[in-house]
Amino acid sequence: MKTQYDDIEPYTTKDGSIIRELMHPAIHGNRNQSLAEAIVPKGSTTLLHRHRNSEELYHITEGSGVMVVGEEEFPVSEGDTVCIMPDTPHRIANTGATPLKLLCCCSPAYDHEDTELL
Repeated sequence: MKTQYDDIEPYTTKDGSIIRELMHPAIHGNRNQSLAEAIVPKGSTTLLHRHRNSEELYHITEGSGVMVVGEEEFPVSEGDTVCIMPDTPHRIANTGATPLKLLCCCSPAYDHEDTELL
């Protein structure tokens, strides 16, 4: 199966990021994971949240920011990949001069009901 970026409508998630679901079981029929592009606008920070079931990988494709994962806080920039284990509080702030863009892979797939704002 294949998706085309320009055909995917973005939406805003509970944490405040702008998301494009590049591949998701509820839409595309794959089974065990989802892949999305997230955009955090300049000067914005996502809300602290966690996912009870999903493990997430964030891969930064553009921009820079500061990531909080559990008790850790560290800078991120293009080329960095971060693993967020299930039930771990996290957020990301865009501290750069341009939109912060990242790919987010969730397994099991992203589910609004699995997102708890903290």
